[in-house]
Amino acid sequence: MDTETCDVLVIGSGGAGVRAAIAARAHGASVLLVAKTLEGKAHTVMAEGGINASFGYRDPSDTWEEHFRDTVEEGVFLNNQAMAEILARDVPERVRDLERYGAVFDRTPEGTIAQRPFGGQSHPRTCYVGDTTGHEMIMTLVQEARRLGIAYRPEVCITALVPDEHNERRVAGAFGIDLKTGRYLLFSAKAIILATGGAGRVFKITSNPQEATGDGYAMALRLGARLQDMEQTQFHPTGMVYPDAARGVLVTEAVRGEGGYLINSEGRRFMADYNPEQMELSPRDQTARANYLEIQAGRGSPRGGVYLDISHKGEAFIKERLPRMVKQFSQFANQDITKTPMEVAPTAHHFMGGLAVDPVKCESRDIACLYACGEAAGGVHGANRLGGNALAETQVFGRLAGEAAGRQARMLAHATPSPEAIAAERARLEAPFFQEGASPQSARRRIGEIMWDHAGIVRSEPLLRAGLEKIAALAREPLHVHGSRRYNLEWNDWIEVQNMVLVCEAVIRSALAREESRGAHFRSDHPARDDTRGLVNIFVSSGPEGMSLSAEPVVITRLLPTKRRGD
Repeated sequence: MDTETCDVLVIGSGGAGVRAAIAARAHGASVLLVAKTLEGKAHTVMAEGGINASFGYRDPSDTWEEHFRDTVEEGVFLNNQAMAEILARDVPERVRDLERYGAVFDRTPEGTIAQRPFGGQSHPRTCYVGDTTGHEMIMTLVQEARRLGIAYRPEVCITALVPDEHNERRVAGAFGIDLKTGRYLLFSAKAIILATGGAGRVFKITSNPQEATGDGYAMALRLGARLQDMEQTQFHPTGMVYPDAARGVLVTEAVRGEGGYLINSEGRRFMADYNPEQMELSPRDQTARANYLEIQAGRGSPRGGVYLDISHKGEAFIKERLPRMVKQFSQFANQDITKTPMEVAPTAHHFMGGLAVDPVKCESRDIACLYACGEAAGGVHGANRLGGNALAETQVFGRLAGEAAGRQARMLAHATPSPEAIAAERARLEAPFFQEGASPQSARRRIGEIMWDHAGIVRSEPLLRAGLEKIAALAREPLHVHGSRRYNLEWNDWIEVQNMVLVCEAVIRSALAREESRGAHFRSDHPARDDTRGLVNIFVSSGPEGMSLSAEPVVITRLLPTKRRGD
């Protein structure tokens, strides 16, 4: 076992993780960033449409208060309003940080940052770089991290957070595996930041990469931290339908933001039946359900989607504003979207839930010295995330988490990682080599099918309970890993499956507890929103007796009447 020591360990190398590392380094901390992926290959690259910031360039009335209002209203009032306010207030300056680091956003003829409309928003406030905004951001952040000399360890799978030997409510380190060599790794740190992203891969059809298996959620649960609002899983309205190899790949909201139409097999712009005021720029939860219902009603495309048409905007406009989409459909589907409509369908996209954290420090409410930011943390989005708020979240809360961890590292001495916890984790990781069982890859596929069928866009108690039984049965099945620890991808699959089943249980139990429909969580047996009982955050924790749930009333800091949603 190799041991490394640092002040701040950042787990995850996406936009949130790298921004956190930059902020912690600015406070004088020694920072080590570890991730399963290679540098610059994080999921942030796939965030194509843009980052929300209320500069008011296109409309002077677009203030941070308007951004806050849209965030909370489209989150159906489940948001942590303190976090929503911090997001809206701080993000313009975080965009300026990106420019200072070297990011080049598209500009207007007047020289200001160009901004486009996005679904569910009252103003066009989404700053963009064509349809490659995430790529520009992550490359810029990586360059700045390199300039600061921040150490980076790729192809490392962190498997467990290790408590302090003398205080199980404080994290003291992280245990993992070098995926290339199979050697065990122990990282001793004064503070740890989880920037591990979401868990879209628990669903069969998803826009997420293979590594999005909820590792951070599962490790935090095992350590004793609570997760919140895990039932709120967002399905993006538009993922690719064909070919099969590309099913679920994201079709950016920028297509609709730039004027694309959603059309059914009868040639109608069907959003007029669901939200005639906002049409294709309706909130994501409403648009995803509308697409799903049109397909279920037999008004979809032959391949099981609906049509998304941008061709009326003209070839030059499309190639300028949506170059990635032009290339994506040309390469995957041999299709020219400047001339023909795309076929799209909902795809699992984003977890609004996550670790319960302090809104300012981003520290876990349960475990000292453990921080979370980006999709690993819950609270800011409530029951429905606005497109463009994910990249905003990475920069605002990545910075806050890094600053808080950096400050704490200056004040604390290193704690001793628990030897008992390390020994237990080694034994857990070696068990699948010495037992007979099924393939971890087959278990991954079955998890995706169970969650898509039982905890997807439309849910009910019978579906959820059947899904919970199937996940529990799968969790009890032994899985076998062949070969040695060296270069063993099957071992990595086994580790991820253990995390996935824990996350699935948290999602399903939370979905059963929320007996109403709110935002992305739709119950066919409870189709109405219930503000009498439903304005609560649902928390899930895990212990020796299994998983338990609790609820706390949402803290309302500003009373906002609903303007547009009508649900």
